[in-house]
Amino acid sequence: MTYKTSLDNLAKVITIIITILFAGIIVGQFSLIKDEGKSVPTSTTILLSLIYFGTFSFRPISYKLTDDKLIIHRPLFDIKINRTEIKNVEQLDKEKLSWAMRIFGVGGLFGYWGKFINTKLGSMTWYATRRNNAVLVTTIYNKKIVLTPNEPEKFVTEFNRQTVRLKMF
Repeated sequence: MTYKTSLDNLAKVITIIITILFAGIIVGQFSLIKDEGKSVPTSTTILLSLIYFGTFSFRPISYKLTDDKLIIHRPLFDIKINRTEIKNVEQLDKEKLSWAMRIFGVGGLFGYWGKFINTKLGSMTWYATRRNNAVLVTTIYNKKIVLTPNEPEKFVTEFNRQTVRLKMF
């Protein structure tokens, strides 16, 4: 079953502001730097475009549960985790994610993904689009992965139901 994701209001605002800012910088620099060499505007345009489209390409789109895998769909390079490597899946309350700090990743542009840390859960990898509706996937290697499906209760219930059914066979 596939579970959709959607951006929270903060991610929407950040995405809109960054889009306008990047577009303004790109257009503005070409209009301001007319007579001098075009290398500065071209370099800046390439850099900002790589940041923007790179972030867009690695954002989580949806999560899919199959009989043997959990798949995190992204425009480029899906993340696939074997169900046999998953120890636990649980819904998180907002309190457990409070004060999470981004170590390396994206904090609002098209979502929240990358390496995060906080005092309650320690080190985590986020593939999230919002700061609520969080589901924690813990692997047998004690790796913690945070997902944010639009229907977190249904996601956890379906995962646990499939796991029980698979253990029976």
